[in-house]
Amino acid sequence: MKRSIRLPCIAIHQGENRRLFTFAIDGKELHSIAQVSRLGRGEDFGLLGYQRPEVQSHIAEIRTYLESTNPLLPNAIVIAFDKGVKFHPAGKKSGISQAGEIEIPVFDDEHERVGWIVDGQQRSAALRDARLSSFPVFVTAFLTDSESDQREQFILVNSTKPLPKGLIYELLPETEAVLSRALEQRRIPSMLLNRLNHHLSSPFRLIIKTPTAPEGYIQDNSVLRMIGTSLHDGALYRIALTTPEQERFDTMIDCLSLFWRSVAEAFPEAWALPPRRSRLSHGVGITSLGHVMDAAYDRHLRTGQPLESCFEQSISVIRPLCAWTSGYWDFGGGMNRKWDEVQNTTKDCHMVASFLLLKLRQSWR
Repeated sequence: MKRSIRLPCIAIHQGENRRLFTFAIDGKELHSIAQVSRLGRGEDFGLLGYQRPEVQSHIAEIRTYLESTNPLLPNAIVIAFDKGVKFHPAGKKSGISQAGEIEIPVFDDEHERVGWIVDGQQRSAALRDARLSSFPVFVTAFLTDSESDQREQFILVNSTKPLPKGLIYELLPETEAVLSRALEQRRIPSMLLNRLNHHLSSPFRLIIKTPTAPEGYIQDNSVLRMIGTSLHDGALYRIALTTPEQERFDTMIDCLSLFWRSVAEAFPEAWALPPRRSRLSHGVGITSLGHVMDAAYDRHLRTGQPLESCFEQSISVIRPLCAWTSGYWDFGGGMNRKWDEVQNTTKDCHMVASFLLLKLRQSWR
């Protein structure tokens, strides 16, 4: 059985013989007018379709967002229709657009849909599964009987350059929406980094390189990694456990500022130089000293020694051991590394951090 639906629509011409149609539809109805062309191979191994399988984790995250308070999906779903879809103009053309109605046949058999989702299959699946009675969305559609046409648009839509991670992380602190789990885990580190990079009294002020501080020379990823490690099982984790929620963020900032100010004062020359000239402002320095901060904070909790004193004392112990801008690291056992040979790799970061922590804990015995 076939029926049709008519929806208000705007049509525009592109190029010599292309028309695009934009209309709104209840997201719950998308799968009644369009299906997904799954990527596969036929009996002769010829390519079929173009869409990857549904990513259930991504769909679940979108669904959670849709079921949250006041969600917004501004991006249009892109659908390719066959020539069975008709546009009925209404009135005269206005400039580059023509108002009217789009008529879309609807079949009971899901395999006889007249449309194929070119972009937005995860969103459409989340709309289908969400516990919502309705959710209107925009659709941008074009007409074609060619799967090659659909495949071309699919590639073009999905091959654009993604947003730089630095830009995403800088935007996160000012975003209150429900985000994916991965981005949520980055939100607090991003908020802390943002405060460190812009607070007047911060030792990091404007020296962390971000889209809004392009002259900075310390990579944002190095600072985010240091903060993330501490939040997972270090000083910032201890603060989160023991500090009232309304004081937690400021206490974390105070701890980070206090420690890294002590670092900047102990190594003023190395702190002021870019990573190619100083391993302190390099990922290996930021990461390894982050572990020193965590260890010193634990000692502060165990002994009751004032935090500032504990930080300063810890840095004074490791200061003569560090080769940030010249000389050699003497890791013992005949293992010496020139200052610029230690790199921002997991192995080297672990080696430097372990060496400094060993010497620090020996001094506490």
